[in-house]
Amino acid sequence: MTDISLTLTDAAEGLRAGTVTSVDLTRAAIAAADQLDDAVGCYLARFDEYALERAAAADAELAAGRDRGPLHGIPFGVKDIIAMAEGPTTAQSLILDPAWGAGKDAPVVARLKAAGAVITGKTTTMEFACGMPDATKPFPVPRNPWNPETWPGGSSSGTGIGVASGMFLAGLGTDTAGSIRIPAAFCGVSGLMPTFGRVPKSGCVPLGYSLDHIGPLARSARDCAVVLEVIAGLHASDPDCVDAPFAVPEWTEDLSGVRIGVVREGHFPEQSDPALAGAFDAALAVLTGAGATITEVTLPYRQEMITADMITMGCEALAYHRTDLSTRWDDYFLATRAMVAIGAQVSGADYVQAQRVRRVAQDAVARLFDTVDVIVCPTAAVGAPTFESITGPGGQPDIGTLFSLIHTPYWDTVGNPVMAVPMGFTAAGLPLSLQLAGPAFAEAEILRVADVFQQSTEWHRQAPQPLTQGAAA
Repeated sequence: MTDISLTLTDAAEGLRAGTVTSVDLTRAAIAAADQLDDAVGCYLARFDEYALERAAAADAELAAGRDRGPLHGIPFGVKDIIAMAEGPTTAQSLILDPAWGAGKDAPVVARLKAAGAVITGKTTTMEFACGMPDATKPFPVPRNPWNPETWPGGSSSGTGIGVASGMFLAGLGTDTAGSIRIPAAFCGVSGLMPTFGRVPKSGCVPLGYSLDHIGPLARSARDCAVVLEVIAGLHASDPDCVDAPFAVPEWTEDLSGVRIGVVREGHFPEQSDPALAGAFDAALAVLTGAGATITEVTLPYRQEMITADMITMGCEALAYHRTDLSTRWDDYFLATRAMVAIGAQVSGADYVQAQRVRRVAQDAVARLFDTVDVIVCPTAAVGAPTFESITGPGGQPDIGTLFSLIHTPYWDTVGNPVMAVPMGFTAAGLPLSLQLAGPAFAEAEILRVADVFQQSTEWHRQAPQPLTQGAAA
């Protein structure tokens, strides 16, 4: 089982058919980490012994007829801003108190364990899920497995890396301005940001209290669906969480009657990769070939919502970090300081106005979804950028350049469900990505459309060739 393009659902079928065991899958995942992790920086902490114990227990339960569901026996990664009892949560920072979350499972982790998932370790992020990698700090620098000179996307960097390179079959990420979908896009995997409030975010180090989402990264839309079914639903510890459990939809090959809104405005800037337009048009052809009808639409208040995301995230991050920033300034990553300091430049009136405009945009988006069922656009205008190209003077991130090329923050601000799936490659062999959004709590619809696309394409099963060869060695 060294094929790192294996999907979670493929593996689940193999476990039940008896063609593979959880121990087999977990050993292959550990072998991939042994061979590749030094080069790509997926893990902050590995739980090899624990994972093998849980895999053996999963095999014994399945053999005895106890089946906990599709995640039973599946190797799984958890982003290291989410608490897990077996290891510390560091948020990839020198700042976080080691006692934070110690000995406790976040609700999403507890649900994964109850479903029989085999958690292999805690994955790299950007410090406190913002900023950028900093080689001067004692943490791995996550690198893209398709080209280690390029950024894997963040902040759920390690989770995207791990799925792409076969270190686990699915993982948890978080999304405040695109932090699930950006690494999904740049690492060539699928990533789902659920509707705000559908998945409890307690037990997760906050970045933007009103923006944070927890969701899955995996190879396919079907994989993401089975993970969402496990982690979604009301939990009393999160005041934003609503009673909205999720059930995996019935899959189809036919999109007849599905109305797809296509967004082009603002999504094909001058710096776009030359392959983007062709890949996007080819993706639309797959969807129309399955029966969908398409119409051009414009996202209401697009630029205002991008700005509102930055204002809201900066202010809410500063509320969490204000004391530590004043006493431990030098311990923060340089780029983290620059990101959080945005909040200090925003007035209370600006913050309130941003929330008022968010509500206006949410209402406008809801009206737009009266006319279409799903909205599609590119996730990013380019493949993974080099580290050099997104670093400004003094090592600070070039936020202006970065957010002119990434089309994710809008959806965090309005809170609708949205996912990224692979749709092709640049001439340099870097993945390109399609983004699909739906009405609030309509994850099933975007997952169905994404699945139809993936039934007709193989982009989601592609893996970095040098890594494929290394894992099979």
